[in-house]
Amino acid sequence: MRKTIDDVVKFLEEAGTYYLATVEGDAPRVRPFGTVMLYEGRLYIQTGKIKKVSAQLAANPKAEICAFSKGCWVRVSGELADDERRGPKVAMLEKYPELKHMYDPDDGNTQVLYFRSGEAVFSSFTSAPETVIL
Repeated sequence: MRKTIDDVVKFLEEAGTYYLATVEGDAPRVRPFGTVMLYEGRLYIQTGKIKKVSAQLAANPKAEICAFSKGCWVRVSGELADDERRGPKVAMLEKYPELKHMYDPDDGNTQVLYFRSGEAVFSSFTSAPETVIL
């Protein structure tokens, strides 16, 4: 069965933690993340605008995330776009209510980003890679 964006989101949710890679100047930056949702058919993540990762993505929207679970991993690479609409911010905070003590959809800090282009590649040591176009 061919994998879809739903499989990408499910894998990231089940893994719990994924690692987001960005660039700052000419240096890579990697940090753990845990927020992910499918909204209007797009893969979204969340951060705060006051964080360095936000500035890094504003300067260079190319990013990659990677998660590992049960002997398999997925790498999602592409360009992230900021979505200023209130709807996706509310949806993200409803999905992750534990963040509501730090974020609010109207606080000017909550940032949701989606992969506007890219691909997800599922891999393991025992099977051929499988690609999902985002």
